Order: sequence, then C-alpha cells, then structure tokens
Amino acid sequence: MTDIGDDQIRTILQRARVIAVVGLSADPVRPSHYVARYLQRRGKRVIPVNPRLAGQRVLGEPAYADLAAIPADLPVDMVDIFRQSDHVPPIVEEALASLPALRTVWMQIGVRHEDAAARARAAGCDVVQDRCPKIEYQRLFGELRMGGFATGIVSSRL
Repeated sequence: MTDIGDDQIRTILQRARVIAVVGLSADPVRPSHYVARYLQRRGKRVIPVNPRLAGQRVLGEPAYADLAAIPADLPVDMVDIFRQSDHVPPIVEEALASLPALRTVWMQIGVRHEDAAARARAAGCDVVQDRCPKIEYQRLFGELRMGGFATGIVSSRL
C-alpha cells in the first residue's frame, strides 16, 4: 500500500483541469453530485460518467455511459471513482486505454484496490485512494475554516 502525501495531493488538485466522475448521480443530495458541483465551483470541468444518465446533461455537461465514450478532444486528466472497490480494475483499465491525458486516478472514501492502483502507477499516473477531493481541497487550501473548523490535518486516528 502506497499512501500519498499532502504536497502531492495539493499538486494534483491544483493541476487537474478536466475530471471525469465515474458514478456521478443527478440527485443533488448524493455525495457524487455535491463533490462534482464543488469541483466545478473551483474551476474544474467535470465530465459525468454514468450509464443510466448517458445522453442527459448533469451539472451542465453531457453525461457518458463510460470513459471510452468520452470524446478524444476532451483532455480528461483525472478520474474520480464513486464505485465500489471491486468495480475499480475495469474502470482503471478503461481509463488508461481511452484517456491519453490521464494523470491521476482518484478513488473516493471507502474505495481502495491495490492491484488497480499499482497498474495505474505503472502507467505513470498518480493514485489517491480512500479520500475525497472536496475534503482534501478544503483541508489543504484552508476552506474548512469557512465551516467553523480549524484548518490543519483532519484525521479520525487517535
């Protein structure tokens, strides 16, 4: 297991421009939706990926059935995975095969797959597992203060 440090997460969040969110929901109360909306408000272009929403617009963007359906002229540089851990390997393989600008594979809180992470790293991608880009953005760029929280490292470990 390879953990990633705050400096690298900060770099990833600063450089990411076009983020494909796999498992994005159209329901505004679902975590995938409000995380994607938050990323948009930070200047990121969010590409919805959900077979049930393909052909619809979510957060102002057309939704795609899978990563391979995203047009080649959309330079997706980060994939944010809101799927169960056992679904990660084919998503990573599809991302590596169909997204030439891919630099980061991000797995949401509760999502880990070491073999898929190793495959992505071997292909030259940064990998973040079991974290949320919204939480990390707020933590690392001082926005937690806006919610009444002290900034600094947030951890559930004692």
